Amino acid sequence: MTVYTRDDIKAAGWLREENYIGGAWVAADDGRTYGVDDPATETQIGTIPWVGRTETKRAIDAAQAAFTAWSMTTAGERAGLLGRMAQIVRDNLDILASMLTLEQGKPLAEARNEMKLGADYIQWFAEEARRINGEIIPSPWKDRQILVTREPVGVVGAISPWNFPFSMLSRKIAPALAAGCTIVIKPSEFTPYCGLLYGVLAGMAGVPAGVVNVVTGDGAAVGGELTQNPLVRKITFTGSTRVGKLLYKQSADTMKKLSMELGGNAPTIIFDDADLELAVENAIAGKFRNTGQTCVCTNRFYVQDGIYDAFAARLTERVRQMKVGNGFDAGVEQGPLINQAAVAKVEAHVQDAKAKGGRVLLGGKRHALGATFYEPTVIADATPDMLIAHEETFGPVAALFRFTTEQEGVDAANATEFGLAAYFFTKDLARTFRVARAIQSGMIGINAGVITTPEAPFGGVKDSGIGREGSTHGVEDYLNIKYLSLGGL
Repeated sequence: MTVYTRDDIKAAGWLREENYIGGAWVAADDGRTYGVDDPATETQIGTIPWVGRTETKRAIDAAQAAFTAWSMTTAGERAGLLGRMAQIVRDNLDILASMLTLEQGKPLAEARNEMKLGADYIQWFAEEARRINGEIIPSPWKDRQILVTREPVGVVGAISPWNFPFSMLSRKIAPALAAGCTIVIKPSEFTPYCGLLYGVLAGMAGVPAGVVNVVTGDGAAVGGELTQNPLVRKITFTGSTRVGKLLYKQSADTMKKLSMELGGNAPTIIFDDADLELAVENAIAGKFRNTGQTCVCTNRFYVQDGIYDAFAARLTERVRQMKVGNGFDAGVEQGPLINQAAVAKVEAHVQDAKAKGGRVLLGGKRHALGATFYEPTVIADATPDMLIAHEETFGPVAALFRFTTEQEGVDAANATEFGLAAYFFTKDLARTFRVARAIQSGMIGINAGVITTPEAPFGGVKDSGIGREGSTHGVEDYLNIKYLSLGGL
Protein backbone atom coordinates (compact mmCIF):
# COMPACT_ATOMS: atom_id res chain seq x y z
CA MET A 1 0.00 0.00 0.00
CA THR A 2 1.42 3.37 -1.03
CA VAL A 3 1.80 5.96 1.74
CA TYR A 4 1.13 9.60 0.88
CA THR A 5 2.24 12.66 2.84
CA ARG A 6 0.12 15.63 3.77
CA ASP A 7 1.72 17.62 0.96
CA ASP A 8 0.95 14.86 -1.55
CA ILE A 9 -2.70 14.78 -0.48
CA LYS A 10 -3.03 18.56 -0.52
CA ALA A 11 -1.39 18.89 -3.93
CA ALA A 12 -3.73 16.29 -5.40
CA GLY A 13 -6.74 18.35 -4.29
CA TRP A 14 -8.21 15.91 -1.78
CA LEU A 15 -7.44 17.85 1.41
CA ARG A 16 -9.52 21.04 1.27
CA GLU A 17 -9.33 23.77 3.88
CA GLU A 18 -12.46 25.67 2.86
CA ASN A 19 -16.19 25.01 3.26
CA TYR A 20 -18.29 23.80 0.34
CA ILE A 21 -21.48 25.87 -0.03
CA GLY A 22 -23.60 26.08 -3.17
CA GLY A 23 -20.88 24.44 -5.24
CA ALA A 24 -18.16 26.93 -4.20
CA TRP A 25 -15.22 26.63 -1.80
CA VAL A 26 -15.42 29.46 0.74
CA ALA A 27 -13.83 30.68 3.99
CA ALA A 28 -15.62 31.78 7.15
CA ASP A 29 -17.17 35.23 6.81
CA ASP A 30 -14.88 36.63 9.50
CA GLY A 31 -11.85 34.62 8.39
CA ARG A 32 -11.67 32.57 11.58
CA THR A 33 -9.96 29.18 11.38
CA TYR A 34 -9.39 26.16 13.59
CA GLY A 35 -6.27 24.01 13.69
CA VAL A 36 -6.48 20.30 12.95
CA ASP A 37 -3.86 18.02 14.53
CA ASP A 38 -2.40 14.63 13.68
CA PRO A 39 -3.27 12.61 16.83
CA ALA A 40 -0.14 10.46 16.51
CA THR A 41 2.29 13.38 16.58
CA GLU A 42 0.07 16.16 17.97
CA THR A 43 1.38 18.44 15.22
CA GLN A 44 -0.90 20.59 13.11
CA ILE A 45 -1.99 19.24 9.74
CA GLY A 46 -3.79 22.34 8.59
CA THR A 47 -6.79 24.56 9.34
CA ILE A 48 -10.50 24.69 8.59
CA PRO A 49 -13.02 27.55 8.58
CA TRP A 50 -14.67 28.13 11.96
CA VAL A 51 -18.19 29.12 10.95
CA GLY A 52 -21.41 29.81 12.82
CA ARG A 53 -25.11 30.28 12.17
CA THR A 54 -24.79 32.77 9.31
CA GLU A 55 -22.70 30.51 7.07
CA THR A 56 -24.81 27.50 8.05
CA LYS A 57 -27.99 29.33 7.05
CA ARG A 58 -26.38 30.16 3.71
CA ALA A 59 -25.64 26.45 3.20
CA ILE A 60 -29.24 25.57 4.09
CA ASP A 61 -30.53 28.17 1.65
CA ALA A 62 -28.29 26.70 -1.06
CA ALA A 63 -29.62 23.22 -0.32
CA GLN A 64 -33.21 24.46 -0.42
CA ALA A 65 -32.62 26.24 -3.72
CA ALA A 66 -31.24 23.04 -5.23
CA PHE A 67 -33.92 20.77 -3.78
CA THR A 68 -36.72 21.27 -6.31
CA ALA A 69 -34.63 20.37 -9.34
CA TRP A 70 -32.76 17.57 -7.56
CA SER A 71 -35.96 15.97 -6.22
CA MET A 72 -37.33 15.86 -9.76
CA THR A 73 -34.35 13.96 -11.19
CA THR A 74 -34.95 10.35 -12.09
CA ALA A 75 -33.83 7.51 -9.89
CA GLY A 76 -31.46 6.47 -12.67
CA GLU A 77 -29.83 9.90 -12.78
CA ARG A 78 -29.27 9.93 -9.02
CA ALA A 79 -28.01 6.36 -9.11
CA GLY A 80 -25.52 7.24 -11.82
CA LEU A 81 -24.05 10.19 -9.92
CA LEU A 82 -23.76 8.20 -6.70
CA GLY A 83 -22.15 5.36 -8.60
CA ARG A 84 -19.55 7.79 -9.94
CA MET A 85 -18.78 9.00 -6.43
CA ALA A 86 -18.27 5.42 -5.25
CA GLN A 87 -15.97 4.66 -8.17
CA ILE A 88 -13.85 7.78 -7.57
CA VAL A 89 -13.25 6.59 -4.00
CA ARG A 90 -12.35 3.08 -5.16
CA ASP A 91 -9.95 4.46 -7.74
CA ASN A 92 -8.10 6.48 -5.09
CA LEU A 93 -8.18 4.25 -2.01
CA ASP A 94 -4.52 4.56 -1.04
CA ILE A 95 -4.27 8.34 -1.05
CA LEU A 96 -7.66 8.75 0.64
CA ALA A 97 -6.71 6.20 3.30
CA SER A 98 -3.56 8.21 3.96
CA MET A 99 -5.68 11.32 4.52
CA LEU A 100 -7.91 9.43 6.95
CA THR A 101 -4.94 8.08 8.93
CA LEU A 102 -3.35 11.53 8.98
CA GLU A 103 -6.30 13.17 10.71
CA GLN A 104 -7.77 10.27 12.70
CA GLY A 105 -4.74 8.10 13.52
CA LYS A 106 -6.05 4.61 12.80
CA PRO A 107 -3.68 2.13 11.13
CA LEU A 108 -3.45 2.59 7.39
CA ALA A 109 -4.94 -0.83 6.62
CA GLU A 110 -7.99 0.01 8.75
CA ALA A 111 -8.26 3.40 7.05
CA ARG A 112 -8.24 1.74 3.64
CA ASN A 113 -10.98 -0.65 4.77
CA GLU A 114 -13.05 2.28 5.98
CA MET A 115 -12.73 4.12 2.68
CA LYS A 116 -13.76 0.97 0.85
CA LEU A 117 -16.72 0.46 3.21
CA GLY A 118 -17.80 4.05 2.57
CA ALA A 119 -17.68 3.42 -1.18
CA ASP A 120 -19.71 0.25 -0.67
CA TYR A 121 -22.40 2.21 1.20
CA ILE A 122 -22.53 4.81 -1.57
CA GLN A 123 -22.85 2.06 -4.17
CA TRP A 124 -25.54 0.28 -2.14
CA PHE A 125 -27.74 3.37 -1.98
CA ALA A 126 -27.05 4.17 -5.62
CA GLU A 127 -28.74 0.87 -6.34
CA GLU A 128 -31.49 1.48 -3.76
CA ALA A 129 -32.49 4.70 -5.56
CA ARG A 130 -34.16 2.53 -8.19
CA ARG A 131 -36.13 0.60 -5.56
CA ILE A 132 -37.99 3.42 -3.81
CA ASN A 133 -41.35 2.02 -4.72
CA GLY A 134 -44.98 2.98 -4.13
CA GLU A 135 -48.01 0.85 -3.38
CA ILE A 136 -51.52 0.21 -4.62
CA ILE A 137 -53.83 -0.69 -1.71
CA PRO A 138 -57.15 -2.53 -2.29
CA SER A 139 -59.82 0.14 -1.93
CA PRO A 140 -62.95 -0.22 0.27
CA TRP A 141 -64.75 2.02 -2.28
CA LYS A 142 -65.78 0.71 -5.67
CA ASP A 143 -65.15 4.03 -7.42
CA ARG A 144 -61.75 4.85 -5.88
CA GLN A 145 -58.14 3.78 -6.15
CA ILE A 146 -55.76 4.10 -3.20
CA LEU A 147 -52.20 4.96 -4.14
CA VAL A 148 -49.19 5.41 -1.84
CA THR A 149 -46.10 7.24 -3.01
CA ARG A 150 -42.80 8.10 -1.33
CA GLU A 151 -41.22 11.53 -1.69
CA PRO A 152 -37.96 13.07 -0.40
CA VAL A 153 -38.34 14.89 2.92
CA GLY A 154 -36.37 17.95 1.77
CA VAL A 155 -33.17 19.47 3.14
CA VAL A 156 -31.24 17.18 5.51
CA GLY A 157 -28.83 18.25 8.23
CA ALA A 158 -26.14 15.64 8.95
CA ILE A 159 -23.78 15.74 11.93
CA SER A 160 -21.06 13.09 12.20
CA PRO A 161 -18.32 12.05 14.67
CA TRP A 162 -14.57 11.67 14.37
CA ASN A 163 -14.06 7.93 14.84
CA PHE A 164 -15.25 6.83 11.36
CA PRO A 165 -15.26 10.18 9.57
CA PHE A 166 -15.81 8.85 6.06
CA SER A 167 -17.93 5.72 6.30
CA MET A 168 -20.38 7.13 8.84
CA LEU A 169 -21.11 10.07 6.57
CA SER A 170 -21.56 7.74 3.61
CA ARG A 171 -24.49 6.13 5.49
CA LYS A 172 -26.16 9.55 5.67
CA ILE A 173 -25.23 11.31 2.44
CA ALA A 174 -25.84 8.40 0.07
CA PRO A 175 -29.42 7.55 1.17
CA ALA A 176 -30.31 11.25 1.33
CA LEU A 177 -29.18 11.81 -2.25
CA ALA A 178 -30.71 8.53 -3.41
CA ALA A 179 -34.07 9.62 -2.02
CA GLY A 180 -33.87 13.00 -3.78
CA CYS A 181 -32.93 15.10 -0.74
CA THR A 182 -30.26 17.78 -0.55
CA ILE A 183 -27.93 17.94 2.44
CA VAL A 184 -25.84 20.13 4.72
CA ILE A 185 -23.03 18.23 6.45
CA LYS A 186 -21.24 19.16 9.66
CA PRO A 187 -18.22 16.83 10.22
CA SER A 188 -16.26 16.71 13.47
CA GLU A 189 -13.66 19.43 13.88
CA PHE A 190 -11.17 16.71 14.87
CA THR A 191 -11.50 14.92 11.51
CA PRO A 192 -12.98 17.46 9.09
CA TYR A 193 -11.09 16.59 5.93
CA CYS A 194 -12.94 13.32 5.29
CA GLY A 195 -16.18 15.32 5.58
CA LEU A 196 -14.98 18.07 3.25
CA LEU A 197 -13.98 15.27 0.88
CA TYR A 198 -17.67 14.87 0.04
CA GLY A 199 -17.59 18.33 -1.52
CA VAL A 200 -14.67 17.20 -3.65
CA LEU A 201 -16.44 13.99 -4.64
CA ALA A 202 -19.70 15.78 -5.44
CA GLY A 203 -17.88 18.22 -7.72
CA MET A 204 -15.90 15.50 -9.46
CA ALA A 205 -18.97 13.32 -10.00
CA GLY A 206 -21.05 16.18 -11.42
CA VAL A 207 -23.57 16.49 -8.60
CA PRO A 208 -25.38 19.84 -9.12
CA ALA A 209 -24.33 22.81 -6.99
CA GLY A 210 -26.18 23.07 -3.69
CA VAL A 211 -27.12 19.40 -3.44
CA VAL A 212 -24.15 18.67 -1.14
CA ASN A 213 -22.88 21.34 1.26
CA VAL A 214 -20.21 20.97 3.97
CA VAL A 215 -19.64 23.38 6.87
CA THR A 216 -17.10 23.20 9.68
CA GLY A 217 -17.08 25.17 12.90
CA ASP A 218 -18.82 25.84 16.18
CA GLY A 219 -20.89 22.76 16.98
CA ALA A 220 -23.44 24.61 19.10
CA ALA A 221 -23.95 27.33 16.49
CA VAL A 222 -24.04 25.04 13.44
CA GLY A 223 -26.19 22.46 15.21
CA GLY A 224 -28.51 25.17 16.52
CA GLU A 225 -29.13 26.50 13.02
CA LEU A 226 -29.65 23.04 11.55
CA THR A 227 -32.15 22.04 14.24
CA GLN A 228 -34.07 25.32 14.43
CA ASN A 229 -34.18 26.34 10.76
CA PRO A 230 -37.61 25.33 9.36
CA LEU A 231 -36.14 24.63 5.92
CA VAL A 232 -34.29 21.62 7.34
CA ARG A 233 -36.78 18.76 7.42
CA LYS A 234 -34.57 16.01 8.81
CA ILE A 235 -31.63 15.71 11.18
CA THR A 236 -29.35 12.67 11.13
CA PHE A 237 -26.78 12.49 13.91
CA THR A 238 -24.13 10.08 15.11
CA GLY A 239 -22.50 10.88 18.44
CA SER A 240 -23.05 10.92 22.17
CA THR A 241 -26.43 10.34 23.80
CA ARG A 242 -26.13 13.65 25.64
CA VAL A 243 -25.75 15.67 22.44
CA GLY A 244 -28.34 13.54 20.64
CA LYS A 245 -30.97 14.33 23.26
CA LEU A 246 -30.13 18.03 23.01
CA LEU A 247 -30.57 17.97 19.22
CA TYR A 248 -33.81 16.03 19.69
CA LYS A 249 -35.18 18.78 21.95
CA GLN A 250 -33.98 21.57 19.67
CA SER A 251 -35.72 19.95 16.69
CA ALA A 252 -39.11 19.71 18.39
CA ASP A 253 -40.42 23.16 17.45
CA THR A 254 -39.98 22.51 13.73
CA MET A 255 -41.16 18.86 13.88
CA LYS A 256 -38.27 17.37 11.96
CA LYS A 257 -37.73 13.73 11.15
CA LEU A 258 -34.86 12.39 13.23
CA SER A 259 -32.48 9.46 13.07
CA MET A 260 -29.83 9.11 15.73
CA GLU A 261 -27.08 6.59 16.34
CA LEU A 262 -25.99 7.38 19.87
CA GLY A 263 -23.80 5.93 22.60
CA GLY A 264 -23.15 2.27 23.23
CA ASN A 265 -21.98 0.02 26.04
CA ALA A 266 -21.77 -3.24 24.16
CA PRO A 267 -21.58 -6.51 26.09
CA THR A 268 -20.00 -9.72 24.85
CA ILE A 269 -21.05 -12.94 26.58
CA ILE A 270 -18.65 -15.89 26.34
CA PHE A 271 -20.44 -19.08 27.34
CA ASP A 272 -18.65 -22.20 28.58
CA ASP A 273 -19.38 -24.04 25.34
CA ALA A 274 -17.91 -21.31 23.10
CA ASP A 275 -15.11 -21.99 20.63
CA LEU A 276 -12.26 -20.39 22.59
CA GLU A 277 -10.07 -19.41 19.65
CA LEU A 278 -13.03 -18.03 17.69
CA ALA A 279 -14.12 -16.01 20.71
CA VAL A 280 -10.63 -14.60 21.30
CA GLU A 281 -9.99 -13.62 17.68
CA ASN A 282 -13.38 -11.96 17.41
CA ALA A 283 -12.81 -10.24 20.74
CA ILE A 284 -9.63 -8.74 19.29
CA ALA A 285 -11.44 -7.57 16.17
CA GLY A 286 -14.49 -6.32 18.03
CA LYS A 287 -12.72 -4.65 20.95
CA PHE A 288 -9.45 -3.26 19.63
CA ARG A 289 -10.47 -2.14 16.14
CA ASN A 290 -9.80 1.60 15.80
CA THR A 291 -7.99 1.40 19.18
CA GLY A 292 -11.30 0.72 20.89
CA GLN A 293 -12.82 3.97 19.64
CA THR A 294 -15.90 2.34 18.15
CA CYS A 295 -19.51 2.80 19.20
CA VAL A 296 -20.23 -0.90 18.67
CA CYS A 297 -17.02 -2.31 20.16
CA THR A 298 -17.27 -4.47 23.27
CA ASN A 299 -17.08 -2.49 26.49
CA ARG A 300 -17.90 -5.38 28.85
CA PHE A 301 -16.84 -9.03 28.50
CA TYR A 302 -18.99 -11.43 30.52
CA VAL A 303 -17.19 -14.78 30.68
CA GLN A 304 -18.77 -17.90 32.21
CA ASP A 305 -16.95 -19.62 35.09
CA GLY A 306 -15.89 -22.71 33.18
CA ILE A 307 -14.01 -20.83 30.45
CA TYR A 308 -13.06 -17.63 32.32
CA ASP A 309 -9.44 -18.41 33.16
CA ALA A 310 -8.66 -19.92 29.76
CA PHE A 311 -10.24 -16.98 27.93
CA ALA A 312 -8.43 -14.44 30.10
CA ALA A 313 -5.07 -16.11 29.52
CA ARG A 314 -5.51 -16.52 25.77
CA LEU A 315 -6.86 -13.00 25.27
CA THR A 316 -3.96 -11.52 27.24
CA GLU A 317 -1.47 -13.51 25.17
CA ARG A 318 -3.07 -12.33 21.95
CA VAL A 319 -3.28 -8.68 23.01
CA ARG A 320 0.39 -8.78 24.05
CA GLN A 321 1.29 -9.47 20.41
CA MET A 322 -0.39 -6.32 19.10
CA LYS A 323 1.94 -3.68 17.68
CA VAL A 324 1.29 -0.11 18.80
CA GLY A 325 2.49 2.88 16.79
CA ASN A 326 1.84 5.56 14.22
CA GLY A 327 -0.83 4.38 11.81
CA PHE A 328 1.57 4.89 8.89
CA ASP A 329 4.14 2.42 10.29
CA ALA A 330 4.19 -1.12 8.89
CA GLY A 331 2.44 -3.80 10.92
CA VAL A 332 0.79 -1.42 13.39
CA GLU A 333 -2.50 -2.75 14.80
CA GLN A 334 -3.11 -0.06 17.44
CA GLY A 335 -2.83 3.63 16.68
CA PRO A 336 -3.22 6.63 18.98
CA LEU A 337 -6.34 7.84 20.74
CA ILE A 338 -7.89 10.91 19.17
CA ASN A 339 -6.65 13.43 21.77
CA GLN A 340 -5.51 13.95 25.35
CA ALA A 341 -9.09 14.09 26.66
CA ALA A 342 -9.65 10.57 25.34
CA VAL A 343 -6.48 9.35 27.08
CA ALA A 344 -7.59 10.96 30.34
CA LYS A 345 -10.93 9.13 30.19
CA VAL A 346 -9.24 5.77 29.62
CA GLU A 347 -6.87 6.45 32.49
CA ALA A 348 -9.76 7.33 34.80
CA HIS A 349 -11.60 4.10 33.95
CA VAL A 350 -8.50 1.96 34.52
CA GLN A 351 -7.65 3.67 37.82
CA ASP A 352 -11.23 3.26 39.01
CA ALA A 353 -11.19 -0.44 38.11
CA LYS A 354 -7.91 -0.99 39.95
CA ALA A 355 -9.20 0.84 43.02
CA LYS A 356 -12.26 -1.42 43.09
CA GLY A 357 -10.37 -4.73 42.89
CA GLY A 358 -9.69 -5.15 39.19
CA ARG A 359 -6.51 -7.05 38.28
CA VAL A 360 -4.51 -5.60 35.40
CA LEU A 361 -3.34 -8.61 33.38
CA LEU A 362 -1.72 -6.46 30.71
CA GLY A 363 -1.16 -2.76 30.04
CA GLY A 364 -2.94 -0.30 32.29
CA LYS A 365 -0.90 2.81 31.53
CA ARG A 366 0.20 5.24 28.86
CA HIS A 367 2.43 3.75 26.20
CA ALA A 368 6.16 4.48 26.10
CA LEU A 369 5.56 6.25 22.79
CA GLY A 370 3.94 9.04 24.80
CA ALA A 371 1.58 11.60 23.23
CA THR A 372 -1.87 10.01 22.80
CA PHE A 373 -0.78 6.36 22.83
CA TYR A 374 -2.15 4.00 25.49
CA GLU A 375 -1.17 0.39 26.11
CA PRO A 376 -3.72 -2.24 25.06
CA THR A 377 -5.11 -3.35 28.40
CA VAL A 378 -6.83 -6.41 29.86
CA ILE A 379 -8.47 -6.19 33.30
CA ALA A 380 -9.75 -9.25 35.18
CA ASP A 381 -12.20 -9.43 38.10
CA ALA A 382 -14.28 -6.50 36.87
CA THR A 383 -17.37 -5.71 38.96
CA PRO A 384 -20.69 -3.90 38.34
CA ASP A 385 -19.73 -0.91 40.51
CA MET A 386 -16.85 0.10 38.23
CA LEU A 387 -17.13 3.04 35.82
CA ILE A 388 -16.24 0.71 32.98
CA ALA A 389 -19.47 -1.23 33.63
CA HIS A 390 -21.65 1.83 33.07
CA GLU A 391 -19.75 4.26 30.84
CA GLU A 392 -18.37 3.81 27.34
CA THR A 393 -14.58 3.74 27.74
CA PHE A 394 -13.84 4.37 24.04
CA GLY A 395 -10.31 3.06 24.33
CA PRO A 396 -8.18 -0.14 24.19
CA VAL A 397 -9.36 -1.66 27.48
CA ALA A 398 -10.95 -5.13 27.78
CA ALA A 399 -12.68 -5.64 31.13
CA LEU A 400 -13.59 -9.23 32.06
CA PHE A 401 -16.59 -9.92 34.31
CA ARG A 402 -17.35 -13.40 35.65
CA PHE A 403 -20.82 -15.02 35.64
CA THR A 404 -22.27 -18.44 36.43
CA THR A 405 -25.71 -19.04 34.88
CA GLU A 406 -27.09 -18.12 31.47
CA GLN A 407 -29.73 -15.87 33.01
CA GLU A 408 -27.10 -14.10 35.10
CA GLY A 409 -25.08 -13.36 31.95
CA VAL A 410 -28.12 -12.04 30.06
CA ASP A 411 -29.23 -9.88 33.00
CA ALA A 412 -25.75 -8.38 33.31
CA ALA A 413 -25.61 -7.67 29.58
CA ASN A 414 -28.96 -5.86 29.75
CA ALA A 415 -28.04 -3.81 32.86
CA THR A 416 -27.45 -0.61 30.89
CA GLU A 417 -29.51 2.21 29.43
CA PHE A 418 -27.84 1.56 26.07
CA GLY A 419 -28.78 -0.97 23.42
CA LEU A 420 -26.74 -0.48 20.28
CA ALA A 421 -24.80 -3.72 19.78
CA ALA A 422 -24.23 -6.94 21.72
CA TYR A 423 -22.34 -10.16 21.04
CA PHE A 424 -22.28 -13.69 22.40
CA PHE A 425 -20.41 -16.93 21.69
CA THR A 426 -21.90 -20.40 22.04
CA LYS A 427 -22.21 -23.68 20.14
CA ASP A 428 -25.66 -24.43 21.60
CA LEU A 429 -28.41 -23.80 19.02
CA ALA A 430 -31.22 -23.58 21.58
CA ARG A 431 -29.21 -21.12 23.66
CA THR A 432 -28.55 -19.06 20.52
CA PHE A 433 -32.26 -18.36 20.06
CA ARG A 434 -32.98 -17.90 23.78
CA VAL A 435 -30.21 -15.38 24.31
CA ALA A 436 -30.77 -13.52 21.03
CA ARG A 437 -34.40 -13.03 22.00
CA ALA A 438 -33.55 -11.92 25.54
CA ILE A 439 -30.80 -9.37 24.83
CA GLN A 440 -32.06 -5.79 24.51
CA SER A 441 -30.05 -4.49 21.57
CA GLY A 442 -30.60 -3.29 18.02
CA MET A 443 -27.79 -5.47 16.64
CA ILE A 444 -26.44 -8.80 17.85
CA GLY A 445 -23.36 -10.67 16.69
CA ILE A 446 -23.54 -14.40 17.34
CA ASN A 447 -20.11 -16.03 17.13
CA ALA A 448 -19.01 -12.86 15.31
CA GLY A 449 -17.38 -9.67 16.59
CA VAL A 450 -17.64 -7.39 13.53
CA ILE A 451 -21.07 -7.19 11.94
CA THR A 452 -21.31 -3.85 10.08
CA THR A 453 -22.17 -4.13 6.38
CA PRO A 454 -24.20 -2.03 3.89
CA GLU A 455 -26.69 -4.87 3.48
CA ALA A 456 -27.77 -4.87 7.17
CA PRO A 457 -29.67 -2.28 9.25
CA PHE A 458 -27.38 -0.41 11.67
CA GLY A 459 -28.92 1.18 14.77
CA GLY A 460 -29.95 0.72 18.37
CA VAL A 461 -32.71 0.80 20.97
CA LYS A 462 -33.13 2.50 24.35
CA ASP A 463 -30.67 5.40 24.78
CA SER A 464 -28.66 4.23 21.78
CA GLY A 465 -30.94 6.01 19.37
CA ILE A 466 -33.70 5.79 16.81
CA GLY A 467 -33.79 4.92 13.12
CA ARG A 468 -31.59 2.66 11.02
CA GLU A 469 -28.75 3.20 8.58
CA GLY A 470 -27.78 0.81 5.80
CA SER A 471 -29.86 -1.95 4.22
CA THR A 472 -33.18 -1.43 2.45
CA HIS A 473 -34.40 0.29 5.63
CA GLY A 474 -31.72 2.97 5.48
CA VAL A 475 -33.46 5.14 2.88
CA GLU A 476 -36.85 5.19 4.62
CA ASP A 477 -35.93 7.97 7.07
CA TYR A 478 -35.30 10.29 4.11
CA LEU A 479 -38.76 9.82 2.64
CA ASN A 480 -42.29 10.99 3.38
CA ILE A 481 -45.25 8.75 2.62
CA LYS A 482 -48.07 10.36 0.65
CA TYR A 483 -51.51 8.77 0.35
CA LEU A 484 -53.60 9.50 -2.75
CA SER A 485 -57.32 8.69 -2.79
CA LEU A 486 -58.30 8.81 -6.44
CA GLY A 487 -62.10 8.98 -6.84
CA GLY A 488 -64.62 9.28 -9.62
CA LEU A 489 -63.51 6.10 -11.37
